[in-house]
Amino acid sequence: MWPQRYSVTVTETIHARAVLLDMDGTLVDSTAVVERLWLAWAEPHGLDPATVLGVIHGRQGHQSMAILLPERDHEVNIHENAVMLANESSDVDGVVTISGADELLTALLPHPHAIVTSADLTLMNARMTAAGLTVPAIAVTAENVSASKPDPEGFLRAAELLGVDPADCVVFEDSSAGIQAGLAAGMRVIGVGKHAVTHGPTHHVDDLTQVTVVDTDDGFTLNLR
Repeated sequence: MWPQRYSVTVTETIHARAVLLDMDGTLVDSTAVVERLWLAWAEPHGLDPATVLGVIHGRQGHQSMAILLPERDHEVNIHENAVMLANESSDVDGVVTISGADELLTALLPHPHAIVTSADLTLMNARMTAAGLTVPAIAVTAENVSASKPDPEGFLRAAELLGVDPADCVVFEDSSAGIQAGLAAGMRVIGVGKHAVTHGPTHHVDDLTQVTVVDTDDGFTLNLR
């Protein structure tokens, strides 16, 4: 009896020279802790929870605060954002890996890649460690940019550090702000997760198990299924 053969259907093949990865919602699922802490912050201000949850994902905290409380002094937002980051860094209860994240990071090791996150360095390390993931050698965090997503600065900075033209970079993102930032940087964007498709990414996957990295003579391809 001949052994059974299985084939994997590839729906899209994307050529790339570098990959830029968001963290929250893309590599790690931190939704529980993020929403818990932000709703606790919002309650004394009488803010609508749905409005808060529609703003906070993908942005630096002080920018979210500025949107939610537009009349408030910016220095207050900076201070409270520092407190929020410290609380988030010490509270990793419920932080887990997105399916396929570890395998994707391992497959990208021979190729140029970087994290581009709105978290600061301490928070990034705390969440990646809690999820059991290795942090790439290059990371662009909140300390490295002057403008938060949806501004493209972070992605453009990562491309510069990797020495790769933005048009040759592929971004993995889940949030509206992050997808807008990747597109504004002139990059192709793979939206990750069921909600990402509503934000207009170039491509979409339900999770990272649908992505395979294949070496080529002039870079690599990302095969989506």
